Amino acid sequence: MFLSPWRGVAAALLLAFATTAIGHSAGVTTTPDDGAVLDAPPEEIRIRFDQPIRITLVRLTDDGGEAYDVTYERGEATKTLIGRPQSLLGGAYTVEWRGLSTDGHPASGEFAFRVE
Repeated sequence: MFLSPWRGVAAALLLAFATTAIGHSAGVTTTPDDGAVLDAPPEEIRIRFDQPIRITLVRLTDDGGEAYDVTYERGEATKTLIGRPQSLLGGAYTVEWRGLSTDGHPASGEFAFRVE
């Protein structure tokens, strides 16, 4: 029986990608929830990770692209990011985050919410 050499290459690539995915932090839950519609602006933004991550960026923008300050602790790896945004008006907002997993690989994500 003849086995294609590509079959082995494909299996090796699949294994390599599966192995690199293990150990990377990813956002697990957010507050507010992704897609939430709020009656009032949130006093804080939370992201809970499945593993510790050192946050390198938190960016809050409205649907027009204007950026808003978010105060958060920098430095040590954490499983929960707590950010405090400046006063927000009604409108749609997106939170983008970036960081480094404990294994040194970059991680990132985003979520959105709306204030009525």
